[in-house]
Amino acid sequence: MARFLKYGITTGASAAAAAKAAVIAVLEKPVDRVVIPTPIGLRFEVPVKSSRKLSADTAEAVVIKDAGEDIDVTDKMEITATVKLTEDGKVTIKSGIGIGEVTKPGLQVPIGEGAINPVPKSMITEAVKEVLPAGRGVEVTITAPEGANIAKKTMNAKLGVVGGVSILGTTGVVKPLSLEACRRSLVPQIDVALARGYKRIFFVPGNIGERIAKQQFNAPEDAIVQTGDFVGYMLDKAVEKGVKEIIVLGHSGKLVKLAANIFMTHHKVGDARNEVIASYAGAVGADTKTINALLAANTSDEASEILKHTNLLEAAYDRIAQRVSQRVSDRVENKIKISVVIVSMDGKVLGMDQNARCNKPWLNLT
Repeated sequence: MARFLKYGITTGASAAAAAKAAVIAVLEKPVDRVVIPTPIGLRFEVPVKSSRKLSADTAEAVVIKDAGEDIDVTDKMEITATVKLTEDGKVTIKSGIGIGEVTKPGLQVPIGEGAINPVPKSMITEAVKEVLPAGRGVEVTITAPEGANIAKKTMNAKLGVVGGVSILGTTGVVKPLSLEACRRSLVPQIDVALARGYKRIFFVPGNIGERIAKQQFNAPEDAIVQTGDFVGYMLDKAVEKGVKEIIVLGHSGKLVKLAANIFMTHHKVGDARNEVIASYAGAVGADTKTINALLAANTSDEASEILKHTNLLEAAYDRIAQRVSQRVSDRVENKIKISVVIVSMDGKVLGMDQNARCNKPWLNLT
């Protein structure tokens, strides 16, 4: 029998539920659940951990963020809404402890403001309006007591959101184990890089690539975009956003897959590392014994060691890099200038395409 995974709710929906519960608490009595509207037209009930009246015109409520069966670092995080009734008929939303502050351009929230995105703000507004008396307004302050610690497990600092988590969500609903949500979370890096005015952007597979880009090539942090395994998707987004130049830089274990036209690089989706390295080694003169050794290698690093002893290392990886460049250029329909640099785990250059060679002075390559 098929098993259906449990959906969850976004931090935005959690904040909206807490805000509505707090308004009900100040106007009527504490509640242990509320029903909120969502941008997709659904209404759903959200449990409320606690709600209490603080004074004649203030109250607070706490909701536990429930990610369902999605992999989400904010799962089980407490989100608190403190409300104060006003007479101006307006809904004002503020951020407090544990909610990050935006410090870089390119995000949906202006610099200096709390990281509560526009759709969650709209959800909070609509939720509290359902229970506000005519003519009354409310100031809503959203906090997350553990937000600063939880944010350390996210990409917030790299994106320029410091000191806490972001209140996110475009639907109110968290789809369990969603690869779509994972890859979408990477896209704002491109927005930040463009907003900072960078003409050349580094695409790296992950933390290793980012470290090497900074240490070996002096790449500015905001010019580095981590693609994860979603290289093809991120290239497509770069085209959409008008990026003009990308330097694809990373460890051989990831980048050689692109030569085989594998743009989703997770090992469960596709893996032809040994075959790519062995075939290009053969193309530059490797003998049968070397090719067989490369095919049997446990890792791409072991393959590099094998090639090092044949004096074919640079020639093979240069050919691979040129093929990667061609594959990537085809993917972006030649709308972006592509350079490719393949490196070892310690940051040494194994191979590069022709464009990267022309960029050597800028890349600080020797």
